Amino acid sequence: MMRNFSHPDMPAILLLANGMVFTGQGRGMRTTVAAELCFNTNMTGYQEVFSDPSYTGQIMVMSNVHQGNYGTVPAESESDRVIIKGLVCREFSDHFSRFHPEANSLEDYFLQHKICAIKGIDTRAIVALLRDSGSMNAVLSTDGSTIEQMQAVLDATPSMEGLELSSLVSCKAPYELGSTNSDKRVAVLDYGVKRAILNELIKRDCFVKVFPFDTTCEELMAFKPKGILLSNGPGDPAAMPEQVAEVKKICAAGVPVFGICLGHQLLCLAHGMSTYKLKYGHRGGNQPVKNIVTGKCEITSQNHGFGVISDESHHDLEMTHVNLNDGSLEGVRHKKLPVFSVQYHPEASPGPHDTRYHFDDFVHLLAGVS
Repeated sequence: MMRNFSHPDMPAILLLANGMVFTGQGRGMRTTVAAELCFNTNMTGYQEVFSDPSYTGQIMVMSNVHQGNYGTVPAESESDRVIIKGLVCREFSDHFSRFHPEANSLEDYFLQHKICAIKGIDTRAIVALLRDSGSMNAVLSTDGSTIEQMQAVLDATPSMEGLELSSLVSCKAPYELGSTNSDKRVAVLDYGVKRAILNELIKRDCFVKVFPFDTTCEELMAFKPKGILLSNGPGDPAAMPEQVAEVKKICAAGVPVFGICLGHQLLCLAHGMSTYKLKYGHRGGNQPVKNIVTGKCEITSQNHGFGVISDESHHDLEMTHVNLNDGSLEGVRHKKLPVFSVQYHPEASPGPHDTRYHFDDFVHLLAGVS
């Protein structure tokens, strides 16, 4: 199926915090937005990126040239809306080819969720700039705002460092998924969970109850879970001291605990480790990670702007995975308790299935809980 759309070009401007200005053509909503500017190196899967709650508060630069060429379908969204504040790309396809009855254009997808985009941009130049200078704030305008007006918006935009954002994307009330007859009861603490993570648990016959990010350990344990999953999510983990305190209790509760991305960072903070802001983050489906336990290399999907400082003085946790690009910490496990976590996304499919074993390991641990 191929559909074509006529779209009048509207001028668009991207203003970076370092003063650089890029001009192009606008797509999607006519608006002005400001956020942290970061880049993703995925070759495919743009809809997953745009709807991932971990991208809250960010304008996304996609390094791959073509965006929108295979349209969008509801089943490929990781949440119920587009999460990114705006898109910067080289080519924004005004037509798409997709043999799917629910396929729609990226343009309509953005209009539905009131998101703007700028196309015709030298994204390689921006990616190189961010790699050299680090992530920075930017303003994207498709509504005719002047540079002066955009600068005023930029000046009022806070840094990502120090921001707690899980409260913006977490569920507001608990909900259940999977078969109630399953004895594999898993409580998921939703800091901004992706649907694909929940689907991996359901595939393994788990009965899942998802809880808001600020749920206490006592409230989780009232569900009588066989295990607890700490989900991915956006923002600075160091800005979540109350959640860190609860994670410390959760890890001591006597059931298996599995942390992913932000959940990994909070788990490490709960054991006395520290986090830091990465220069430009890890975002894409081509991050090589070494499993120190097996000696094997895994191709992983990642999306995070903060990392955990590798500090071997914290003897309760031991490193299990390391990033082969920069040596950063990618996974830990507790030396005595059934507690482990990884920085990357094992539910994604870059390898394509190099890291799905983490869900199998987690479910296997559930069997040992009476």
